[in-house]
Amino acid sequence: MFLGIDLGTSELKLLLLDEQHRIVTTTGVALTVQRPQPLWSEQDPAAWWAALDAGMAKLKEEHGDALAQVRGIGLSGQMHGAVTLDAADQVLRPAILWNDGRSGPQCAEMMAACPELPAITGNLAMPGFTAPKLAWMRQHEHELFARVAKVLLPKDWLRLQLSGEYVSEMSDAAGTLWLDVGRRCWSPEALALTGLTEAHMPRLVEGSEASATLKPELAARWGLPAGIPVAGGGGDNAASAVGMGVVKPGDGFLSLGTSGVIFLCNPAFSPNPARAVHAFCHALPDTWHQMSVVLSAASSLRWVTQLLNEPNEATLIDKVAALSDTQRQQAPIFLPYLSGERTPHNNANAKGVFFGLTHEHDAAALGYAVLEGVGFALLDGWQALQAGGGSAEQLWLVGGGARSEWWAKLLASLLNVRLVNGVGAEAGGALGAARLAWLACGGTVDEVCRTPDIARVAEPDPALAAALQPRYERFKRLFEALRSEFV
Repeated sequence: MFLGIDLGTSELKLLLLDEQHRIVTTTGVALTVQRPQPLWSEQDPAAWWAALDAGMAKLKEEHGDALAQVRGIGLSGQMHGAVTLDAADQVLRPAILWNDGRSGPQCAEMMAACPELPAITGNLAMPGFTAPKLAWMRQHEHELFARVAKVLLPKDWLRLQLSGEYVSEMSDAAGTLWLDVGRRCWSPEALALTGLTEAHMPRLVEGSEASATLKPELAARWGLPAGIPVAGGGGDNAASAVGMGVVKPGDGFLSLGTSGVIFLCNPAFSPNPARAVHAFCHALPDTWHQMSVVLSAASSLRWVTQLLNEPNEATLIDKVAALSDTQRQQAPIFLPYLSGERTPHNNANAKGVFFGLTHEHDAAALGYAVLEGVGFALLDGWQALQAGGGSAEQLWLVGGGARSEWWAKLLASLLNVRLVNGVGAEAGGALGAARLAWLACGGTVDEVCRTPDIARVAEPDPALAAALQPRYERFKRLFEALRSEFV
């Protein structure tokens, strides 16, 4: 039995996996995000620990016998967040999250000070990454910055609470902008840009390695065996890839979560920073991956559903699906940049836009515009990946948005690639975390990292793609026309 812990932005999820690849149970505890100022996005790490403790208490009550058989723990989590600790391991301020956009000026300063930074880290300096957040602290909260003894990523702060050890792993560390991604080690040059050294960083392991052991008092509290290992784990997308068996060159997936991600496995470090493509380490040794990232994907759908006072996303999608072709052609154009954008624009100030509204437009028209606009943004990212040599015959489709067959058909047609839903793929990072725990306990990649059974396939529709093309061209022209207005 293996325990996967996935620290998401909106939920902490726990999963128990047995050695027959059966998911015994999952449970989740909701989390909230605080936005005290425009562009800011924060969470209190204490809320993460409270969620983990509550989830473990529920597992102990409902599945105590399974917990007693757990051989290892794996961690997955939201990437890029900055948890700053003083010398006594006290959290200095709320964690600054991946979708926080305050550090745009610091990104520009870092790029000017170190033009070779993308060659080292595989990425442009973007506000979502961890390093610019510390540069912002250095300028705007200098007294707190002076007290920083360690900087940890969200899941690695949980590891500290679980084991007392400062450890990270390659896939999550690659999203800090401090890692030499090709060499899989901390970069002194990148750290120096933020006034930090390797002493401020955790020790690095591979995601499939044991990183530490669970504290005895926590094992006793939760009914787990004493001395079990905590695996290195993975950043959320790399862990999700392990959970789907996306571990070999040419494998890939499309995730429709809060953000929208297209993930492709690579056999070597393959940076393409000019198009704002991310090049990261995978959670397995000697493996890398590329990603395009849209910051507001299913979260755009959630936003418009709440704005229109619809009961839920599925109800709104049903209304969208009932529209005629003519009604869709006459719908507004939507730019889905509610939290800024990464690939390919790298513009933290980009904003969401409905363009072309009339009295005739209703909830279905706005819902359609949002689903289509997210698709257009994903197509921008897919083209950026292809420009750098990325390709795939099919992509696994995961995340909350993957439940919609209608949206899947739209996206498959836009990207011109088969989209495949896998049985149990909604477990995502938690399943990948449990599998990484299995690997840390001696399992092999071929044995552990199986692909799921296929539940549903969305094939591209060339006629639909052709009908969408004029609206996509208009979408691109609209962004360019408004670029100078995004401040």
